[in-house]
Amino acid sequence: MKIYDAGSFRDPSAKIFYFKDRIFREVFSNGRTKYDFLRKNNLIKELIEKKFLVDTKEINSEEILKLKSTDNSLVIEHEKLEYISYPYEWTFNQLKDAAIFHLDLQLFLLEKGAKLIDASAYNVQFKNLKPIFIDALSIDEYKENEFWGAHTQFCENFLNPLILTSKTGINFNNWFKGNLEGIKTSDLSSILKTHHFFNPTIFFQVFLLNKIEQKATKNLDITHNKIKKTKGLTKNAFKFMLQRLKSFIKRLKLKKQITTWDKYSEKNTYSDNEEKKKIEIVENFIKKNKKINLLADLGCNDGKFSKVAIQNNVKNVIGFDFDLKVLDRNYLNSKENDYNILPLYLDFTNPSSNLGWNDEERKSFNKRAKFDCILALALIHHLVIAKNVPLKQVISWLTSLAPTGLIEFVPKEDPTSQFMLSLKGDIFPDYTEENFKNEMSKIVKIKNITTISDTKRRMYEFIPL
Repeated sequence: MKIYDAGSFRDPSAKIFYFKDRIFREVFSNGRTKYDFLRKNNLIKELIEKKFLVDTKEINSEEILKLKSTDNSLVIEHEKLEYISYPYEWTFNQLKDAAIFHLDLQLFLLEKGAKLIDASAYNVQFKNLKPIFIDALSIDEYKENEFWGAHTQFCENFLNPLILTSKTGINFNNWFKGNLEGIKTSDLSSILKTHHFFNPTIFFQVFLLNKIEQKATKNLDITHNKIKKTKGLTKNAFKFMLQRLKSFIKRLKLKKQITTWDKYSEKNTYSDNEEKKKIEIVENFIKKNKKINLLADLGCNDGKFSKVAIQNNVKNVIGFDFDLKVLDRNYLNSKENDYNILPLYLDFTNPSSNLGWNDEERKSFNKRAKFDCILALALIHHLVIAKNVPLKQVISWLTSLAPTGLIEFVPKEDPTSQFMLSLKGDIFPDYTEENFKNEMSKIVKIKNITTISDTKRRMYEFIPL
């Protein structure tokens, strides 16, 4: 049975559905013109070869799906990516790379007489740590002197969040999550300081665009259905605008700020020998579980143990943490060393939830969490002691994310736990290793327990009951 994706309703010309763990797109009759344009110009094949587009191919729906095509529709199959992420989960440099990728794709398409009909950041995903486009039906034929209809959307999805974080130090993530369409130009304009507008790109793309939008709203005559047509751009002017935007975005950088866990890898409460022991345990665990395709490193910090997993033949690692600066460093390091580690922003006590239309357009972290294995190292005491989440609930949640994994138990005697307890007092009588072990044993089988420090930090390896 095919299951339609609840988040693909916005495109009236096609719809995503799943069948036997594969991803398909049903192209309706009103979408055939766009698809025929792509096929006629051999664009899909070229986009795939240039690594702009996920593998996409037309299939015989009756033969493969045992489904009869209706209403002159056709079915295309898309490559299935290991994990779908959203722009509000990306670091600054991930969004920056996605923005540059989007502009490069638009420039490439213009040379082929084509264009992107939207500028949704959700149509960009990461494959092997590189941005890639997933929506072939967002491409159409370009007509000379067209206005860039997706200009405002590009600003809200890409440009404005990047400017916000680069110029003010305010992370765009929670703002973006609170407004799935991105950050409005009017909102950004009201936050920026006067000196920011001396930059020509910010002046034209933020200040001036905001004034134009305000004027357009005032001049809109809804009663008489009068909408003033906007003058378009020549192809050369369009390309120049895209290239200027690309050049500006390339120069954007993060503000220098010190965060809570910025130096955790260098300054933590365990010795070099304990760290070596921890690495050894992770290595042995990975080697025993040879067929790990997708591993989640929860509380990944700068990716030290994600790297251990990759170096021991884990194919894909998704790292999660709430410190965006550390995650961004993790991302840049992974890019530089060609590690297939995708670091993503996640507040474990307020994870990405089901959002959008009917709470189904963007899927929650829990709904997307189908990992082969998890690492939860030096995490559990942060959730129980620092965040007051009951121990039983933490164990239940962690073990629900994958059939096997490693969870590190950090006792109250540990210096980090002691510091946390000093701030609020010991109000956690249930947080003991005995309770941890008992609660864990009710849900999964504890396969192995290894002590890693003098303060009795221990690693618990679990498998299904």
